[in-house]
Amino acid sequence: MYFYSQVVCVSVFGFFLQISEVESMRTLKNVAVKRGGSVTIPCIHEEKYKANKKFWCKGNFWSTCSIVAYANSSGNPSVIDHAEYNLLTVELNSVSESGRRWCAVEIGDRWQPDDRDYLYLTVSKDPDLSVRESRVRGEEGGSVTVQCLYSAAYQNKQKQWCRFKDGQCNIVRTETSQNSAVYISDDGRRSFRVKMSRLKKSDAGWYWCSAGDLQVPVHISVGVDASDLITPVTTWSCNKESIEPEMFCIADN
Repeated sequence: MYFYSQVVCVSVFGFFLQISEVESMRTLKNVAVKRGGSVTIPCIHEEKYKANKKFWCKGNFWSTCSIVAYANSSGNPSVIDHAEYNLLTVELNSVSESGRRWCAVEIGDRWQPDDRDYLYLTVSKDPDLSVRESRVRGEEGGSVTVQCLYSAAYQNKQKQWCRFKDGQCNIVRTETSQNSAVYISDDGRRSFRVKMSRLKKSDAGWYWCSAGDLQVPVHISVGVDASDLITPVTTWSCNKESIEPEMFCIADN
């Protein structure tokens, strides 16, 4: 009976331990970046963490992760907490190193670890995946086109266009559908195009191109003049109060 009680206690403790490890923070998984280039990483979290501190961390393991920057502090990277949208954006400039990075929410509870999610930055001189433009603007009722470029090594890999908010993806189609609002075509010459038609305000937000295991983030704005949201200084800076849902600022290459 005593042994049975111990087993039950251990099982219950393990169950609650598993619950405490559940993480709500979500970001991309394997982002291709040109060495010396720039990229902005989106991270999304649950509503309940709106008021918590957020930070960007570097390290292969969470236990040895080193905090690089807290949200809304100056420097490189620039980490911006869009608390009203449960969104964190991390702008990286002059990227030089591959490795694992973490978006995290500070919990401050001894029984619950900080909420976090990691991604891997794959940095190279000639990335196997890139986009012609990482910021694209369209008007309501109109269309936008995003061009994603891939290397010969990824010629036969699956190509996708995915929305960050819900993780829904579209894949390359072999036939054009007049009823489709999203159409992806692969020219077979190291480039595939994503055309989004009949744009609505709700289409604005973060997306990503993917080829095989690589991803590159892209932001779509609808009916908003992006020049009103950024100030051209040495490093792009943003007025947090003026940013619409899921907007971001990055430095041009």
